[in-house]
Amino acid sequence: MANILAIDTSTEACSVALTYNGETDFIFEICPQQHSQKILTFVDQLLARNQIGLNAIDTLAYGCGPGSFTGVRIAASTVQGLAFGTDLPVAQVSTLAAMCYQNYKENKVSETLALIDARMNEVYSGYYRCSEDGILHLAEEQVVPPEEMRELVAGLSSEQFVGTGYEAYQDVLGIKTLPKPLKVEYPNAVAMLEIADFYRQKNALVDAESIAPTYLRDKVTWKKLPGRE
Repeated sequence: MANILAIDTSTEACSVALTYNGETDFIFEICPQQHSQKILTFVDQLLARNQIGLNAIDTLAYGCGPGSFTGVRIAASTVQGLAFGTDLPVAQVSTLAAMCYQNYKENKVSETLALIDARMNEVYSGYYRCSEDGILHLAEEQVVPPEEMRELVAGLSSEQFVGTGYEAYQDVLGIKTLPKPLKVEYPNAVAMLEIADFYRQKNALVDAESIAPTYLRDKVTWKKLPGRE
């Protein structure tokens, strides 16, 4: 695997992960509304304890959404700044795909339905099949009322559930029993490292100018750094 630095601030969790010379390290913390204060500190801490600089990195990655609009923007602007400063390519990794892939790696579950609480009585949904060869959409990502997911959820086992949407809308989804907490509740940048490497191998990386977060909701736009319009 290439040397990759990944960040995610799309939900209440804030995380930074690194794979360098085959070794993986990460920082993960639940810290609502503190992401902008912590994310670069986490990056510096992770690089320092591995005794490397950004010049040792081959690829950057970030959780491009969906999730909190503010959180997704923080991650996008942070990685864009790092990419402009280093001229490194960027992997844009779905937060939903990352949770599904984490469920595969940690719990050996190949097909997972990720639901993130999108507020306003909606969920962000992503249904993926994961393997050592990569990730595959089983349904397109979308933002929908949770009742629209009820039929799909009814055909799955609780091991296939990840994300905050399940607890937030358990009754609406028709779930009688739900493990609390779920084994994967929030995205973690560490799960984005291998996905980023899949994208690198497929030449599916972007440059700093082309970063475009995923919001799923209409009428939400991404503004680049000042002077980069």
